Amino acid sequence: MKKLLLFAIICITLASCGPQIYQASSFKDVKDTHKVVAVMPFDVTIESRRLPKGVTAEMIENQQRDYGYGIQSDVYGYYLREMSKGKYTVNFQDVSKTNALLKQAGISYEDLRLQSKEEICKLLGVDAVVSGKATMSKPMSDGAAIAVGLLVGAWGSTNSVNTSITIHEGKAGDLMWKYDYVASGSVGSSRESLTNSLMRNSSKKFPYKKS
Repeated sequence: MKKLLLFAIICITLASCGPQIYQASSFKDVKDTHKVVAVMPFDVTIESRRLPKGVTAEMIENQQRDYGYGIQSDVYGYYLREMSKGKYTVNFQDVSKTNALLKQAGISYEDLRLQSKEEICKLLGVDAVVSGKATMSKPMSDGAAIAVGLLVGAWGSTNSVNTSITIHEGKAGDLMWKYDYVASGSVGSSRESLTNSLMRNSSKKFPYKKS
C-alpha cells in the first residue's frame, strides 16, 4: 500500500507518469489528403527567476531563439531520415525554405506566437504544420549557452524539460494531434539529447507513419 501511495505521489509531482497524446477524431478523414508538411521553429521558454552574474534578459531571449531554430532543424533532420526510409505518408518542406518564406513575410521568431496556423499554412503553401514547445527551468549547458556568454555549468543541466509537439491542419488551422513529453535528468543536458528523446518517443505514435 505504501509503495502504491509513493508511486501516486511521484506521478502527481511529475504531472504525468507518461506521455500524453491527443488526436482529433477528424484527423483520420483529412490526413490522407496531406502531401507536404512544414516544421516550424519551436517555441522555447527558459524560466529564469534569478540570472547568474553577467547574464542579461537579452542573452536569455537570444538563447531561446537559438534553441527554437536548433530544435526545428533537429526535428526536420529526424523526419528526413525516416522519410528516406519510406516510413511516412507525407513529405516535409525544407526548413531553409520555411524560414525564408517566414522572413520574406516579415514574421520574426517572436511573431510566430501571434500567427494562426491557418495563416502559416497558406503562407508556406503546405497542408499542415508541425510545431512544438519546450519549457525549461534552467538553460542547457551546451555550445549554444557558450555562444551567448553563459559558462557551462553556471546553472547546471536542466532537471526537467516539458516538451510538446503538435500538428495543425491548414484549411482551418485546427489542432489535429498533440504529444506531451517530460524529459528529465541527463536527457535535458543538451539540445540534441532532448530532441532525440522527444522524437524517439513521439515517433512511435506519429500519425503520418505508415501502418
